[in-house]
Amino acid sequence: MADDYDDTPLEEPAGGNEGNEASEETPQDEQGAPETELPKQVTEMPAEVLDGDAESTDIIETDTQPPPTRADDFSVDAATPETQKNELSITTGPHETVADITEGPSEEREETEAITGTLEDIGQDDQQVSAVPQWETEAPTILPSSTKLEQDMQQIGQEAQENDQKNLRDKDKESLAYQESLSIEADAEMSREEIGSLEAPIASSSAPGAEEESLVSLATPGLLFEEDKYIKTHPISLSWAFGYNSHLPVYSLLDEEHRVILYIASHTAVIHDIFRNRQYHLQGHSNSISCLCVSEDRRWIATADQGPDNLVIVWDAFSGIPVRTIFDSHPEDGVGAIAISQDAKYLVTVGAGKVQRVCIWKWTSPEEKPMFSVELHPAFGYQNYIVFNPKNHKELVSNSKTQVIFYLWDSTSLQYSAPPLTDRTFNKMVGLFSQSVFHFSNLQALTATSEGKLVVWDSVCPPSMSASLCVKPHNMKAIKLMYVQKDALTVLTASDSYFVTCDVKGHIKFYDGQLQLVNWYSHFKLGPIQSISFSKNPPRPASSNSDYSSSCTINGQPFIIRNFILSTLDATVLHITADGTKLDKLMEEAKETVNAITCHPSQPLIAIGSHCGLLKVWDYMQTKYLISRIFTGASIQCLSYDPNGSFLAAGFTDGSVYILDSISLEDDCKEFKYSRGPVTHISFSHDSQYLATADEKYSVTVYKRMLKNGERSWEHLAGLHSHYKPIRSIIFGVLLDSNEPRLLSLGEDRLLVEYDLGSSSKEYLAVLRRDRIEQSAVPMCLAWYPPITPEAFILTANNQYKMKLYNATTRMCRKTLLGPAYGSPLEKIQILPAANTQDPQKRYLAYITKDKVGLQILPIDGNPHKSSAFICHPGGVSNLASSYDGCHVFTAGGNDCTVMKWEINLNALEAAVSLGGEDLIPFYSMLDGGRDGEFFRELEDYFYYAQLRSQGIDTMETRQVSSHIPLEEIPFVMRAMGFYPSEEKIEDIINEVKFSEYVETGKQVTNINLGDFIKLYINHRPAFGLSMKEIQNAFQVLGYETENGENIINREDLLQQLQCRGEHMTEEELAECLTTLLGMNPEGGRSELGNYDRSGAAALIEEEIPEEITAEIFTAGILGLPVPESDETETEKNYELTSSIGSAES
Repeated sequence: MADDYDDTPLEEPAGGNEGNEASEETPQDEQGAPETELPKQVTEMPAEVLDGDAESTDIIETDTQPPPTRADDFSVDAATPETQKNELSITTGPHETVADITEGPSEEREETEAITGTLEDIGQDDQQVSAVPQWETEAPTILPSSTKLEQDMQQIGQEAQENDQKNLRDKDKESLAYQESLSIEADAEMSREEIGSLEAPIASSSAPGAEEESLVSLATPGLLFEEDKYIKTHPISLSWAFGYNSHLPVYSLLDEEHRVILYIASHTAVIHDIFRNRQYHLQGHSNSISCLCVSEDRRWIATADQGPDNLVIVWDAFSGIPVRTIFDSHPEDGVGAIAISQDAKYLVTVGAGKVQRVCIWKWTSPEEKPMFSVELHPAFGYQNYIVFNPKNHKELVSNSKTQVIFYLWDSTSLQYSAPPLTDRTFNKMVGLFSQSVFHFSNLQALTATSEGKLVVWDSVCPPSMSASLCVKPHNMKAIKLMYVQKDALTVLTASDSYFVTCDVKGHIKFYDGQLQLVNWYSHFKLGPIQSISFSKNPPRPASSNSDYSSSCTINGQPFIIRNFILSTLDATVLHITADGTKLDKLMEEAKETVNAITCHPSQPLIAIGSHCGLLKVWDYMQTKYLISRIFTGASIQCLSYDPNGSFLAAGFTDGSVYILDSISLEDDCKEFKYSRGPVTHISFSHDSQYLATADEKYSVTVYKRMLKNGERSWEHLAGLHSHYKPIRSIIFGVLLDSNEPRLLSLGEDRLLVEYDLGSSSKEYLAVLRRDRIEQSAVPMCLAWYPPITPEAFILTANNQYKMKLYNATTRMCRKTLLGPAYGSPLEKIQILPAANTQDPQKRYLAYITKDKVGLQILPIDGNPHKSSAFICHPGGVSNLASSYDGCHVFTAGGNDCTVMKWEINLNALEAAVSLGGEDLIPFYSMLDGGRDGEFFRELEDYFYYAQLRSQGIDTMETRQVSSHIPLEEIPFVMRAMGFYPSEEKIEDIINEVKFSEYVETGKQVTNINLGDFIKLYINHRPAFGLSMKEIQNAFQVLGYETENGENIINREDLLQQLQCRGEHMTEEELAECLTTLLGMNPEGGRSELGNYDRSGAAALIEEEIPEEITAEIFTAGILGLPVPESDETETEKNYELTSSIGSAES
């Protein structure tokens, strides 16, 4: 073991340094505390604490105190009979609660009520001894509520106390201190009665009147990883999480024969059994989890998040069931720090807002509000760490980087004190605070700093302090500054009778209660340590077969500690076995952004690349890591396997491209660097002869595999600056009349560019055609539509929640359809490969939005029940990939450094479609009021009125009533219903209906019935209407800003732009529109097309329309629409345009 403790200190102590003691600094104004004095032992509680609450008296050290008992003699399990067959999996979120159980709906309601009712009975008597001794060989059983049993338990407890008091007289002080630490662990565990009341009867008994037992009470360690006994009912379910959040702690839940750890992956808490290679996912948060904590007995897990609809969820670690959910605990911005008390009865949360709020919760109570809360001044800094006093749950300490705060709560209030500490206090650099901890044998507290020092806090009552302030927490003061090392400390905690520190160099050091160094580990060669978690199991005693390291004390006795888990900021998790100092690396994941994922075309392999240069290949069926390569100093942005699975191409943020052997990850050829910016997209042709990339500088670069000197090798062909806005997609296809590849690129400039690869040559990339495929919307993604229709299509999705089918040859828009609308537009789409057993006419599409992953049944027709989506990465999903068999999809989380594997259940998706109804039923529900609403009746009236209009209003001929209207009447009925398409959109609508049967019959359609019109209307109308914000944005672009900050357009400029820009309006059309809106034609214009008399129109327009027009004047004064309130949330609401005005889009 390397000794790194002899480093030269930054400052020498005033009183010298004796033995292994750390140097100390004492404030100059301190009285009665010489600089060489070690932290004194405090064995008495302040009088105010004793008088305030008898519950705190258990930490007083007296000769009459019953001796503590080892935590091993206690059990928190209510029962461990054979595991019940029915398992419960509940996902608690802000909008839904998903329960997969075998009981019926009525039983589920009864179970929920039982949970709510029994929570009220928890923790009624906090002064009761919290555990009952049991023989280790005796299987725990459920305790019935009987008086005789209570008397037996009391008698056993009295006999144990008498025996322990007798043994206590024979113990020296050192043994007493050691056993006191074990007593703390025993007191931390919930009593059997408390757990029994928490464990609501969930599993119903088949016999009437039989005693019900909950899944929580029946749960045992390891139950989570038994085979699933319930049917998955969701179309997409999380199967595995690759990577984790290295900025949050990793906890050890089980050790020895089962090595189980807990960590966070995005919005999911992952319980990972290392030996059995299985994961269990605690899902319920809709935002990324920001903090977590675990009870001392590892039974209860608390997680919290930040963002809208934030939650605090307490989970049972044995069964995975959420036993308590706290909604809107901090509605401002969520939770920034959380901790659970030693007895597991109380939670403390610290808000993440600008003004932080500290709340104390008795989570076993159904009360939805905290017991106490207090707001902290922003000057204290962002408090990012908080912890309970293990010996007194009414004391807490938190710290930011610059301020430590002490708290004390009683039955009436929560008080806090923020003692000052600056560099001038000790005339030495203090540094930034990292973590704080209470002393395990006295009333002091310690704080670690970035200068490698420990601040010692104690209660001080100088004569100058008033009596009202000479009580906790107001009398806490920094009494010493202990220099322990030169490197910054990142972790400070206590385990048994040791203080443990970790630093930025990956070193771990152990100190006794006098802050004397006992042992250290400095040879692991780790990065900055983020957390350390000790095993729940106490260490094994030293024996002839053990191999504990020796402590660095004079006696050199074996250094016996628990096994522990380390996690670093470099995203590495390690397990250290103290007996023999064995180091096992459990995980080594990406520590920076993960955007690059791709799946092998014929094997269950996935390649994952990150910005830290780490490239890893996994067998995703066995969830086994296979091979990796690190590109030093480079950031991987995108990956792609070729269709044969021989090559793996990687694009980097510096513009370089590597083509690797897919098995060994060795370079197949030299590095290419022809891109002008970071490579964002990379793709192979179907025959693996071409490779194309797109970069952030709007360029497309093509590489070709050429025959050179009798061998094929990759060469740079050409590049082209083909777009003027970011490129969203590049895809290869196959020409319809040959087997030659074709290449297309799609950009935010609304251009679809096809390249002529056959005519391209060295340094010349030919373009076959350019097509503008959108008028106002921005295309987001591109894919080849599967061959389930006679016509070949290109599928696109835009930012207005529309999906469009374009003829692959003519580029004519053949269909516009309402796409999935789950809060944000589609970012990427991918057609799932067809399974061997699947109907070839049934195909499916996977997609991602800003934060969700979803499935869509093909063909697309606008039916919302054909789509389903789930939150996958609340912080933003960056990429999507699908397995070669179409059974799994993978999502990359970008900044959350994780990749999620999702299992697809197509039967559940098809079931949802069946439940949604057939034919027009799903579309009726999308109309305001449904099939029986007023809106539908108006639509019928307009539909029949259009028949009259097409035959002539004034005709005297016999009327021909039918169920169809001519195509020419479609725009008029659309406008009558409040949807005002542009002329280009009208042309697309007419063509969509006209050529809908042309491929099958060779004939054009000339009319449309009511059912098809409803589908057409729903698919083409705006997904959410027109919002006030859109109108304001238009004025911001077209107008100018005044001194008051308003965006206005001059009247003449508005009239000029309507006639000259976008789809031009003639002077007559503009005059008719405006005079109708202003009330000159109160009957709404003409029923028949003809000449319009515009006399007096100019004077009316000049009189009614002001010289300067704002967005509000245009909306309310001209269009006649209600103007929403100025509140930000109101401006986001959608207000459909119901006035009769033509749309003039630019």
